[in-house]
Amino acid sequence: MLRCVVVNLCCTIALTLLVSEADALSLTISEAEVEAYQGVDFQALRKAYSKPRTLWPKAHVDESVDFVELGLLPPIQHPAESPYSDAVYKLGYTLFNDGKLSASGQIACASCHDPDLGWGDGKRVSFGHDRQTGLRNAPTIENVGFLKAFFWDGRAASLEQQALMPIQDPVEMAFNLEDLVERLAGDASYVTLFENAYGENSLSATNIAKALASFQRTIKSRKSDFDYFLMSLSENDTAKQQRYSRKLSDDALWGLDLFRRKARCVNCHHGPRFTDDNFHNLGLTWYKREYEDLGRYNVTGDPKDVGKFKTPSLRGVMNTKPWMHNGLFSSMEGILNIYNNGGNPTQPDEDDPLSPITSSLLQKLDLSDAEINALVAFLEAITAPPARVPKPE
Repeated sequence: MLRCVVVNLCCTIALTLLVSEADALSLTISEAEVEAYQGVDFQALRKAYSKPRTLWPKAHVDESVDFVELGLLPPIQHPAESPYSDAVYKLGYTLFNDGKLSASGQIACASCHDPDLGWGDGKRVSFGHDRQTGLRNAPTIENVGFLKAFFWDGRAASLEQQALMPIQDPVEMAFNLEDLVERLAGDASYVTLFENAYGENSLSATNIAKALASFQRTIKSRKSDFDYFLMSLSENDTAKQQRYSRKLSDDALWGLDLFRRKARCVNCHHGPRFTDDNFHNLGLTWYKREYEDLGRYNVTGDPKDVGKFKTPSLRGVMNTKPWMHNGLFSSMEGILNIYNNGGNPTQPDEDDPLSPITSSLLQKLDLSDAEINALVAFLEAITAPPARVPKPE
């Protein structure tokens, strides 16, 4: 594996690539690269972040933010009212991948949440019944079992509630629950699956929702390079500790520091899932324009919620482009430039109660191109290959 170390940044600088433990090559780097790294003490950064997380450099967060430090994902928890079993998993897996849940018999949950595409669909917006297109980008369902609100606008309060909504949406699967239950009841294999999972005469919309939710809760992201770095902080085996620590490149480590401090990302993207589970307006409402979407307001009716959307988790983020609620952004550098500008500032109209207001958490950052590249390196470091789930026997 190639590992780059920048040496003597203030003078004539050579870049040493460690090709193996025995061999090395020297290359001269450009003046632009020298300037980009000028003043970045990677050795000091690694020392600072090799300490326990409680001793990391203080994060730059506003007083209003209930900050939680970045960390490893906790174990999956299944609620008591929707308990997990192998039989429930098998039923949920089967339902998730079956087009029978749609009126046409052609659209499955997996149509918009493909494991090969980061559990999204890679489209700006998804298409559904009769090739109709929705208004919003299909979010990944990796780690969905940890969420507190569902959909971009938070209109579902539980995973069970969410599971039935796309089935009934006229643009998505365009079915109704009564006909769905009748269709599945006519399939002997489903009757058996429900009996194994929930007992006799258990085929119902409620148990369809429970089975789908139980399956989706198992979709937990794999360990990323950043996770291994975090594991190195408590690893007692010296060789393993060093190997885990090296998983985070110098650029990604710089990106981690920027993410927590200068770039202020942790004001919204914090904790093990890199989200505050809240709703914010980035200035991307497109108010009174072609792509207008009033977001959370459509759920609450509160003018303060115009243009607010749920903060997405950033785990696996580089697997899920295009990004944002409407999928209009396919360049992460472009997105970071929006944040660098302080979002898309809006001018409230006192005569219009629905005039959107950009969140005050967004501020101009004055990030250099090199710093933006370092942030991208960190986002790549918190992105593992898409989660895999076993096919039941």
